[in-house]
Amino acid sequence: MKKWFWLFMMLIFAGVQAQIKNPVKWDYKINKISDTDYEAVLTAKMESGWHIYSQDLPPDSGIPTEMNLTSKDGIQLIGKMVEVGKKHDEYSEAFGAQIVYYSNTAQFKRKFRLKNPAKAATVEAEITYQTCDDRICLAPNTLEFSKKIEATPSAAAAAEEETAEEPVAETTEASAVTDTVAAVTATTGMNRDIKVESLDFRNPLTDCGNAPVEEPSGNGLVFVLGFLGGLIALLTPCVFPMIPLTVSFFTKGAVNKAKGKRDAVIYGAFILIIFVALSIPFHIIDGISGNIFNQISTSIGLNLFFFAVFIFFALSFFGYFDITLPSWIANRSSKAEEAGGLIGIFFMALTLVIVSFSCTGPILGSLLGGVASSSKDVPTLLTFALAGFGLAWAIVFGLLALFPQALQSLPKSGGWMNTVKVVLGFIELGLALKFLSKADLVSKTFFLKRELFIVLWILITLGLVLYLFGKIRFPHDDKNAKISTTRKVFGVLGIGFIIYLIQGLVPGERPKLQALSGILPPMNVSYLHNESDGVLGMHPYGDYFDAIEEAKKQNKPVLLDFTGWGCENCRKMEEFVWSEPDVLPILQENVVLASVYVDEKQELPEEEQTKIDMGNGQMKKIKTVGDKWSMFQQVNFNNNSQPHYVLITPDGEVINTPVSGYMPKEDFKKFLECGINWYNANRK
Repeated sequence: MKKWFWLFMMLIFAGVQAQIKNPVKWDYKINKISDTDYEAVLTAKMESGWHIYSQDLPPDSGIPTEMNLTSKDGIQLIGKMVEVGKKHDEYSEAFGAQIVYYSNTAQFKRKFRLKNPAKAATVEAEITYQTCDDRICLAPNTLEFSKKIEATPSAAAAAEEETAEEPVAETTEASAVTDTVAAVTATTGMNRDIKVESLDFRNPLTDCGNAPVEEPSGNGLVFVLGFLGGLIALLTPCVFPMIPLTVSFFTKGAVNKAKGKRDAVIYGAFILIIFVALSIPFHIIDGISGNIFNQISTSIGLNLFFFAVFIFFALSFFGYFDITLPSWIANRSSKAEEAGGLIGIFFMALTLVIVSFSCTGPILGSLLGGVASSSKDVPTLLTFALAGFGLAWAIVFGLLALFPQALQSLPKSGGWMNTVKVVLGFIELGLALKFLSKADLVSKTFFLKRELFIVLWILITLGLVLYLFGKIRFPHDDKNAKISTTRKVFGVLGIGFIIYLIQGLVPGERPKLQALSGILPPMNVSYLHNESDGVLGMHPYGDYFDAIEEAKKQNKPVLLDFTGWGCENCRKMEEFVWSEPDVLPILQENVVLASVYVDEKQELPEEEQTKIDMGNGQMKKIKTVGDKWSMFQQVNFNNNSQPHYVLITPDGEVINTPVSGYMPKEDFKKFLECGINWYNANRK
């Protein structure tokens, strides 16, 4: 979880220096112990002030240094990695744990045994580490090294005698790779490379249906599009919990009007700066994966962390404790109050940006995909797009930061403000379940099923109703206060919401609770519907290439659906567009459906794991199923937002212009009918 946090912090601050830093130099050598046993040694030399972590770190702290050895010629690892160097052991306030690290120099050693010492062997070493100083941490880095061990003469002579009549055909590394690809091709009957040349989405077979979206041109236009995207993102459910947090956070600043206005302006400025800073790594580091936003938003650890944070905030709103800055921040400076205030405002803005990734990730991904398709300066265009996006948020949340000031000027604002905070605490409690649900879906534990989620919301809303009618009270409530008409009105509305929620517990063929689509778990994560029931009774293929082979047998087009376990809009499309009586039969009867999950954490078989050259020596590892389909989408369709729909012929050609995001039923149906009708009229 914290690994993702520090990765995000790296993205924010990577642009502080004018050039890419490389404060650690590595040297790789292999020491011979015997004719069969060797020791691989990686030596790190660090610039003054920088350090790397030991392998012995507590969970959820820094990124430990890890060393792996492999060889195609066969080796047996002996023991564990051994560290040599002067260890620094100290308590970290940031991690809340005791950490161990090395500075200046350190060695990492691993012993191994050759399985065939009579033959020369090439041994590859991989080291994963993170470099930090007292201000910043650089991106976690993985480096690979290779050394060749010559055959041992005595062992080689013995081997020659044993195999004199059976010459061994040596295979070069290049031919081995070729043989592997050939074997995969022979097994599957088709080439399963990530890049499919026939998938030319810019030149579809027909231009019917939805008109292609023109690529943005010009910094001004991109800025405007980013601003509009920011306004749209404000309407997403992930942003809602930040509204009460913002109001509550700035309430104490409302006492001093001048300070309240200043803090609101600073808050908006920090929001804008953070969004613009997201583009900095794209200026200085080539090959950053375009799906970084999606990876952050679907992190299981981060979503569990946000769930805990919102529970924590809810309890604070109820009045059980006050949230204050840690004492170590206040003691760092003689101007502790001023420094703490600025730090608090900054981290409030940072929390807003991080938490909202669950819904803004697809919108930011669309911005990134659209900008990446331009022939112009991509990093600059991305900066303008994110500046527009951030400005929209800065304006709206800056105004929200001023809102408590207006509340304080109202009659009896003290008691009323406490009521507002308690109500917002119930809201935070309910929305915390959304993050728990996303972690549950991505991890595929499916513990928090749809009906359980609804029942928990009913109980939370019931608690809110009882509070509004004065049946339960919290620490800061006035026990003798009269229940106002306004509270009674909202209590009645709460009862209405409970009645609305109860509909979701009633079995039925059609999905219910459309207003909560994207927040509730999907229909097939349910006590009433088994996972084996599929999506609306359909069982999509989880692999594009399998779907293509089936499409050839049925002579139907493939509907390729790029989706995700943590994708709210994907669930909304499935539940309230796919399920429509004039759309579902089309999906069931006229296409071969392939739904590929870009956030699937299951690891690929070892023979399918590979690397993609991102340019300038940067290599992207394809380790999980999600990595594979995310990169497949980026490479072939220059897009990394979900949902994303593409109609494809059995020969692997794009029929009409792909479409993305949640859309009205009429638009999706038009997209389907356009491509299917063209295919039926022109199929072989």
